[in-house]
Amino acid sequence: MQPDQFSRRSFLHASAMTAAAGSVLTGAASVVAGPAPVAIAEEGLKGRVWKTLKIGMVQVKGTLTEKFTAVRQAGFDGIEMDSPGMNVEETRRAIAESGLPVDGTVNSTHWQIRHTDADPAVRAKALDSLKTAIRDTHAVGGHSVLLVVGHGKDGSEEDNWKRSIDNISLAVPTAAQYGVQIVIENVWNQFLYNHDGDHTQSAEKYVRYVDQLNSPWVGMQFDIGNHWKYGSMGDWIRQLGKRVMKLDIKGFSRAQNQFTRISEGDIDYADVRKALREIQFYGWAAAEVGGGDAAELKRIAGEMDVAFGLI
Repeated sequence: MQPDQFSRRSFLHASAMTAAAGSVLTGAASVVAGPAPVAIAEEGLKGRVWKTLKIGMVQVKGTLTEKFTAVRQAGFDGIEMDSPGMNVEETRRAIAESGLPVDGTVNSTHWQIRHTDADPAVRAKALDSLKTAIRDTHAVGGHSVLLVVGHGKDGSEEDNWKRSIDNISLAVPTAAQYGVQIVIENVWNQFLYNHDGDHTQSAEKYVRYVDQLNSPWVGMQFDIGNHWKYGSMGDWIRQLGKRVMKLDIKGFSRAQNQFTRISEGDIDYADVRKALREIQFYGWAAAEVGGGDAAELKRIAGEMDVAFGLI
């Protein structure tokens, strides 16, 4: 071993030991002097969840810009529009004048014109509607289109599954081209769950459905309240994992068997927050409740702050 090699290795060893000792001392000082973490800091989702809402909830009079401004002042970070039917130029102007972004849209025809319909002509219209929503969303700077894939009344689960998978798959190239996610909402549409079943159901069918579409541009806009009647929302989130791209939120009471305000009902929000942290969720959450004037919108934003631990 050459003398210069010995000196260099000795120096590196000594430096490493000094750094290690420093880190031990720093850690010890932190343990002694650092404040005890509060519960909300451990389970809250501040910095992970951004608040949005549906345009139909905004019952503020005036121009679209005035509506957007009221939403921003109420404490929301964005807004979801409806498409087809959205005036793209008016929406762009409202975004520029209010400073409130459009984070996504809701496909406005998905309940009436369905991807599960037995008529191929109707499914073609559903596909065209979805593609229009994707293009409109991109045009206003949004990144997602919420989609209800169909309805169980259109046929057997096997038929509805195949029809909708085949049809929605045709929109995936458009989604990729424009960089807009197709996000499927879990709703009471008698498909992918047992509508007459109890509260012990899982998200297993939603998992298989999304996986069959097999695209990074397709996932879930998981509605926290919609299926509380049928299963544990925290467990469904864990099962869906990275398939959860966005959230909807509303309250639900199992005892009363009805939807409620976000702050009411009996949803286990503590477990929901825990599950969202476990799957490393970062993204938008949309209120989907009865809206109102500026004061009511502020109240809804406050309820979301509490539910998600944003304060």
